[in-house]
Amino acid sequence: QVRLAESGGGSVQPGGSLRLSCTLSGATYMGACMAWFRQAPGKEREGIANIDSYDDTAYADAVKGRFTISKDKATRTLYLQMNNLEVEDTGIYYCARVLKFACPGWSARNYTDWGQGAEVSISS
Repeated sequence: QVRLAESGGGSVQPGGSLRLSCTLSGATYMGACMAWFRQAPGKEREGIANIDSYDDTAYADAVKGRFTISKDKATRTLYLQMNNLEVEDTGIYYCARVLKFACPGWSARNYTDWGQGAEVSISS
């Protein structure tokens, strides 16, 4: 059974940094796309970063240049380094997985495995 578990959420001031982690169990990264999504209060879940099985990455415009996605295959841990955080980055952050070599875009419906979410709050 595939299981994803996020950690590292918290509350910081604008301009601060956080690093989210997502541990994968019951499966490997081989042949899979991994992604980070977030959901702000009252808004739909949106994809913000993904990394495919070739280690190619992609970012949504809202986070490009500030967030970095990476993965450690040995520990099966996915990371999201978030720098220069803004109030608009507040939300629940989810890691997701789909068994495809290339990432299937930003729609949440294209991903099959999900973590429980980690809360990120940015406020002054």
